[in-house]
Amino acid sequence: MHISSQIIEAIQEAKHIVITSHKSPDGDSIGSSIAMLNLCEVLGKSAVICHPDPAPDFLLWLDKTESILNYESNQEEIISQFGKADLIMCLDYNEPKRIGDEMGELLVNSTAKKVLIDHHLNPAEFTDITYSDPTVGSTCELIFRVLEDSKRTDLLTIPMGTAIYLGIMTDTGSFRFPSVHPRTHTILAQLLEVGVKHYEVHQNVFDTNTLDRLKLHGYATSEKLELIHNNKVAIISLTRAELDRLNYIKGDTEGLVNVALSIQGVKAAAFFNEGDGYIKISFRSKGKENAVNVMTSDYFQGGGHANAAGGKFDGTIEEAIELFKKVVGQYIQAD
Repeated sequence: MHISSQIIEAIQEAKHIVITSHKSPDGDSIGSSIAMLNLCEVLGKSAVICHPDPAPDFLLWLDKTESILNYESNQEEIISQFGKADLIMCLDYNEPKRIGDEMGELLVNSTAKKVLIDHHLNPAEFTDITYSDPTVGSTCELIFRVLEDSKRTDLLTIPMGTAIYLGIMTDTGSFRFPSVHPRTHTILAQLLEVGVKHYEVHQNVFDTNTLDRLKLHGYATSEKLELIHNNKVAIISLTRAELDRLNYIKGDTEGLVNVALSIQGVKAAAFFNEGDGYIKISFRSKGKENAVNVMTSDYFQGGGHANAAGGKFDGTIEEAIELFKKVVGQYIQAD
């Protein structure tokens, strides 16, 4: 039986399904979770989405996002949901710690059947069914492939398709990353044929800036942007004091690292964000020869894709930037 058919069968056999995704939700984790929730419901199954933390506002316009439980606010309810689950969907992450220590422990200790659908490298062996393909640009594309390969595209609805479009769009940088393949565009065409209004997805994600967010981006690029490594690497950093002064809310720094990467001649960019007790770092790069995920794994407790990765640093933001400047030359070409 094809793995996609196994996934559909697992959903059909389940009585109570928990849908999980990684910390710091993005368009692909939200999109894949909502798409899977819709798929479960179309198949007549009860399902609930349990995330480690809340998503930024610009991702909460999708139908059913109001039903998402997050561990920061709904700890007891999520513990209860894991206790009842006979199937846990693990979407857009490759190992239990990506959903946080507490939820990761719930996942590992659960006796429920576990299904992984993910596109990150090196998935850990913690699920019963694993659908992993790092050559695909998004988990949402893999969810569509589950429908297509199991010959169940008849289950596709407009809300499900809209969620899938969101994830593909955001995780491929609006279809500009090398992970976009001809099949990706074929899938997009099928989504539009079903009735997905692609322009509304773009508007809801990209045309919702607040004045404070625009001011934050302006400050970050005019006052905190630095070029190093023969002007081939760009750095932006924001301290907690700066974030507070700029009225930061979750999601306001989204896209800053891509702004830095867009500078002519820049091959890699890093954004350092002072969080609660550690430094959160986003890395982006151009070209297969300038992979940032290995550097992230080697020095910054993280990982990801060759040209898009994330990590963290335990220490001050100055120490994190100093380490980055010291090691980036090992991974990014300066000529």
